Amino acid sequence: MKSRDTLVRLKRFQAEEKRRRVLQLNTMISEFTRMSNELDREISTEEQRANISDPNHFAYPTYARAARGRRDNIMASINELRGQLADAEAQLKDANDELAKAQSQEARDRGAERMIDVVAERRHAEHAFRRGA
Repeated sequence: MKSRDTLVRLKRFQAEEKRRRVLQLNTMISEFTRMSNELDREISTEEQRANISDPNHFAYPTYARAARGRRDNIMASINELRGQLADAEAQLKDANDELAKAQSQEARDRGAERMIDVVAERRHAEHAFRRGA
């Protein structure tokens, strides 16, 4: 059945797209986490250099203040990406479920086609036997 085969290919493609999206989001989260950790180290180094760790202090280092802002923005992005990741993982699960269902239907169809072929061969053999008898 060509239409069932096409459906399976479509479902496989959709599942693969969802899987790629999950991988992409995981990669982005990892990269943003790395950037955030790097900014944390830079903030700590700058605070140690200035010997001031209170962001409300009038002499708090400007670079540390800017780095804190960037880090906070990155953390907000990470949280947003985690939400997107949860959605993408749910979509991937649904896509895999749909693919499995389509593959199961295709297998049943192939089994039914084989049964029809077997029955047809038997009838043909019986008919040939009767003609020969």
